[in-house]
Amino acid sequence: MLQKAAIIVLNQNSVALGRQIASALPGATVYGLLKRTTGVDRGFDNFGDTLRELFASGTPIVGVCAAGILIRSLAPIISDKRQEPPVLAVAEDGSAVVPLLGGLHSVNDIARLIAAVLEVPPAITTTGDIRFRTALLAPPKGYYLENPEAAKGFISDLLAGAKVKLEGNALLNLNWLVNSKLPFDANGEKEIRVTEYKTDYTPDCLVYHPATLAIGATVNGVNYVNDIEDAVALVKELLVNAGLSEKSVAGVFVLNKDAAQRSINQIARFLDVPLRLLKLEGIQGVQGKDIQSQAKMAELLALTATGSSGKLLTQVSNDSIDISIALSSSIIDADAIGKPRGKLFIVGTGPGASGWMSPEVKRILNEATDLVGYSFYLDLAGALRPEQRRHDSDNREELARAKMALDLAAEGRNVAVVSSGDPGIYAMAAAIFEVLESNAVPEWQHVQVEVAPGISALQAAAAKIGAPIGHDFCVISLSDILKPWSIIERRIIAAASSDMVIAFYNPASKQRTWQLTSARDILLKYRLPETPVVLARNLGRVGESVLVRSLGDFSVSEVDMRTLVLVGSSKTRVVKHSEGVWVYTPREYSEG
Repeated sequence: MLQKAAIIVLNQNSVALGRQIASALPGATVYGLLKRTTGVDRGFDNFGDTLRELFASGTPIVGVCAAGILIRSLAPIISDKRQEPPVLAVAEDGSAVVPLLGGLHSVNDIARLIAAVLEVPPAITTTGDIRFRTALLAPPKGYYLENPEAAKGFISDLLAGAKVKLEGNALLNLNWLVNSKLPFDANGEKEIRVTEYKTDYTPDCLVYHPATLAIGATVNGVNYVNDIEDAVALVKELLVNAGLSEKSVAGVFVLNKDAAQRSINQIARFLDVPLRLLKLEGIQGVQGKDIQSQAKMAELLALTATGSSGKLLTQVSNDSIDISIALSSSIIDADAIGKPRGKLFIVGTGPGASGWMSPEVKRILNEATDLVGYSFYLDLAGALRPEQRRHDSDNREELARAKMALDLAAEGRNVAVVSSGDPGIYAMAAAIFEVLESNAVPEWQHVQVEVAPGISALQAAAAKIGAPIGHDFCVISLSDILKPWSIIERRIIAAASSDMVIAFYNPASKQRTWQLTSARDILLKYRLPETPVVLARNLGRVGESVLVRSLGDFSVSEVDMRTLVLVGSSKTRVVKHSEGVWVYTPREYSEG
């Protein structure tokens, strides 16, 4: 499935044009070069790296810039035209729309959409597209070209005067072919075949598989590893025995209760199709007696997805799963049936700088329908697209925030819970799992939960000053909100006596300074006053500072909740250099 487009602008004058282009491409994100643009959805520092990252993730790219800079930036990673996403260049004055890459993924159609909004002709150079007014290499949504390697010669022969006949499911709407300017002739030497069935083909035949098959599945009990492997093998065997193409499967359709079953999710992943959840009352023709029959429910699920004219083709069962395949008389839009399985991603944006945010986290934030978090951290995540929803809460409302995020995901939404740094370090990941454990909410059990790591404040602070955590270290939070000071004190004593480097999170606030003072007093019983201390504040954000002090003389007044305090071991060293100092802890540790 084609992702939502990224529109790249390099200066403020192009932002309005970027927004105009976005109006033609629903869900598009406008990326702007930092320090040169405002009012964009996402900022970036490095044009080439951002472009290559988007391209590698399969994101369609529209660059409001010269075609040359796009080509030069992407040249090192262009390799497989079957995989490359659409790439287009739009002149900065909107006078030209030039498709560059992605002929197999509707780049010319995207060019036409943009050109219509800008009221200019698209600069399409694909001869077959121009002559026949359809792109055989890029069929519309719901159709898959089985043998694209034959298309180049096939189209060349048509351009040279060959005729083509059309064979296919007579019930399907094939206007994209019928209304084209292809040279159709019932006796043509070339053939376009549209079928749900596996078929032999030659270079003289293009085979398209329509998304007209629906798989209904029900599960008996909890899946084990062998069950998962058997379920996928069962689907493969069922399709082969019926002579059906897996590329004609539009989706896997299940009851809500089976949403988290691993075998069903693995089937959808294997087929690379949506998994859709249906409520019992939404199933076509269901009766009370059917509820007790796993096989009958699988059949009814498949038939519901294929509509009133659907036809059951084949079905199979074993001890753990029942599978049915039904055929529709029209293309199945799986996204319009039931609801998706809810997803809850717990992400870390890093300390603050956009360059420290991982590509995985950027992708999750871009695809999310809802972003949940503390207001300050949501600001770090960047601007939202119009259709995205933002749910702000106070920094101390972690459990309430976790419950709200799970409720949203249970509705079938794609939710990102946003933390700064890494979400597993004094952040929202633990809160989510705590709420899951302590609340028996059935709907939450259907939600797909994943944690996406981020660069922690500890890592960022260490990198800024050198390598203070080059040897053993530990992390301690000085906040006594969720644990008593007596426990914190014991941990400080244990860490201090073991001579590990210590990173202190939540070291002080306006109302809470005595804990850091107490921690320093404990440390001075075990470490020399000259021990290096790093005070890293607002990392990756405006007002960033990284200071090096000593344990004996650093001032608590220099520290707040946005400061990470790193206390060196007896081996930690300060190295002077032309730009200031580096701090590092040697890799080798010896007694004495």
